[in-house]
Amino acid sequence: MSLTGRLKAEARALGFAEAGVCRPWDVPQVAPRLRAFLEAGRHGTMGWLAEREGWRGNPAALWPEARSVLMLGESYTPGHDPLEVLERPEAAAISVYAQNRDYHDVLKKKLKRLGRWLIEEAGAGTEIKVFVDTAPVPEKPLGEAAGLGWQGKHTNLVSRRMGSWFFLGAIFTTVDLEVDARESDHCGSCRACLDICPTDAFPAPYQLDARRCISYLTIEHKGPVAPELRAKMGNRIYGCDDCLAVCPWNKFAVEAREAKYQARADLVAPDLEALAQLDDAEFRARFSGSPIKRIGRGRFVRNVLYAIGNSGMARLIPVAQGLCADEEAVVADAARWAVARLTAV
Repeated sequence: MSLTGRLKAEARALGFAEAGVCRPWDVPQVAPRLRAFLEAGRHGTMGWLAEREGWRGNPAALWPEARSVLMLGESYTPGHDPLEVLERPEAAAISVYAQNRDYHDVLKKKLKRLGRWLIEEAGAGTEIKVFVDTAPVPEKPLGEAAGLGWQGKHTNLVSRRMGSWFFLGAIFTTVDLEVDARESDHCGSCRACLDICPTDAFPAPYQLDARRCISYLTIEHKGPVAPELRAKMGNRIYGCDDCLAVCPWNKFAVEAREAKYQARADLVAPDLEALAQLDDAEFRARFSGSPIKRIGRGRFVRNVLYAIGNSGMARLIPVAQGLCADEEAVVADAARWAVARLTAV
């Protein structure tokens, strides 16, 4: 078996669902698409996208010595229907990927193990760099070029073998590996992901306006959310899985093998009232090791209060009232909005 074949076999032995290879320069479409996205202002407050545009638009420039990119797919298919919680106004909806350990940490450890194996097998002079959504690497286009899947109409990567529920990791290396055939688009006439979006974040198929995306609004956006979008967020307090969950290709999704991706019972549909009353220390303790911890207590409770305002449950008015004078302005603003919305019901 060739080195590439043995490398892929080792990847699967480590638990990766898929592995494919491309060249760093196999994604020439990224630079013009990124430029158009930035010029339209669709990145919102994510200034880091513009700051490293040169690298993000051209992965060959990120590390000129790299000859190959090994793209890995890591399944995190949920064992429950993530849309069910949307029908429970007293509960919070948290994106499936954030219902347990931070995948960045889990996945990076496995990538490093695989990278060490490659160095040992390929011999002296072999170099690698591993990336998991923490550097200006266009993982989705590279994943498409490596044959893992295609960027669907919701702009996320879709796989005929993994559906929509998988993380991406990349190993750049100086080794010349055998490349895989690029995956083609298999969305057809389906519009399920576009039509379900509660905030109309897709101006057109294959285009995303992050400024209207609930994942962006609840995670990346630091200030108050525009009033016209708050009501459309429902009870989604961290991320949004709607466009992923309705993809028909999920019927082929493979079960997550990594136990650290299996949902914690207390994060599948947590109680909004309890979450709203977390102080900073309690927030940090509850979400230790979770990606949720990154947004901080203020942004988190802001999101919870929007969900409370959307709940239609008058019994939660005192909860919101108790936060109207919160020391964090964004929390106090959200609390006042929630009170006004609930008292108007």
